[in-house]
Amino acid sequence: MLTTIVSVDHDGDNHLTYAQAVSALQAGEVVAFPTETVYGLGAVATNETAVAKIFQAKGRPSDNPLIVHIGEAKAVAQYAEHIPLVAQQCMEAFWPGALTLIVKAKPNIFATNVTAGLATVGIRMPNHPVALSLLQKTGLPIAAPSANRSGKPSPTKAEHVYHDLKGQIPLIIDGGATGIGLESTVLDVTQTPPIILRPGGVTKEMLQAVIGEVHEATLTDVKDAPRAPGMKYTHYSPEAPVYVTTLEDHALQEMIIMHQTQHEKVALLAMSPTSLQANYVYDLGNTIEAMSIKLYDALRACDQTDATMIIVRAVPLQGVGKAIMNRLEKAAGGNRLI
Repeated sequence: MLTTIVSVDHDGDNHLTYAQAVSALQAGEVVAFPTETVYGLGAVATNETAVAKIFQAKGRPSDNPLIVHIGEAKAVAQYAEHIPLVAQQCMEAFWPGALTLIVKAKPNIFATNVTAGLATVGIRMPNHPVALSLLQKTGLPIAAPSANRSGKPSPTKAEHVYHDLKGQIPLIIDGGATGIGLESTVLDVTQTPPIILRPGGVTKEMLQAVIGEVHEATLTDVKDAPRAPGMKYTHYSPEAPVYVTTLEDHALQEMIIMHQTQHEKVALLAMSPTSLQANYVYDLGNTIEAMSIKLYDALRACDQTDATMIIVRAVPLQGVGKAIMNRLEKAAGGNRLI
């Protein structure tokens, strides 16, 4: 299959670009497109055959539910059996934006491979001009997980999508680098109090300021079906093993040197400024927000080197730091340097 990349000119006429993408989606194909979080791989959420192409292209486990993207907040009423007050409050405060709401789905609307057989569905309205234009022009709900091979770091640039899915999908819309860099927060509003199933850019503190008490879920047990993306399987992993550390600079530098003497090629992902030295050092910026934007790109960059191990400093579990640590823990699979 030939994979075509089409670019959006933010100052020009993109009619033909959107027409091509809309036509592909309506014909039952998959299309990769940017959102404010990461690039998504979309298919019409009511078309089971089309949605199956997402799983095939990604190599994604079939019990992992997909998030449905919509172009207008009022469309939720078409797909949710009930919209709780807290959901309405969240939509008013955070949509369009990086918040997915888990609601009870109306029966016999979405393809069963979207919901993974669950009675609920995750819905969000992305805050990205390209995504919103595509959704509004298509006029259909679009199921869209991240546009990468399953288990790999999510794509924040069109070139990441092309690297992973070249020959597997027909079309990529290049809208530039994404803004937030981490997947959306997933909030289950079918529970009281609501539960964060996956942390993201909309933090617990931000949610509590709007709707009051909010709980946080633990990762799904191996024997259970995941209630939301990112709860069960290993994700966000580059080729080399990732290690999370809380070591101070002196001890960490000694640890790096020790591994180098054992013929390891060490890649270090660090917030700036840093005086630490390794075979490869990637600057993640000087704020937590900058780190969230740069993290996946840096993890992917490690795959272009001969690094045999990747070390990343842990960050405080505050604000978007919870989302960063959620992704790092999944990428590391429990690997720690202490």
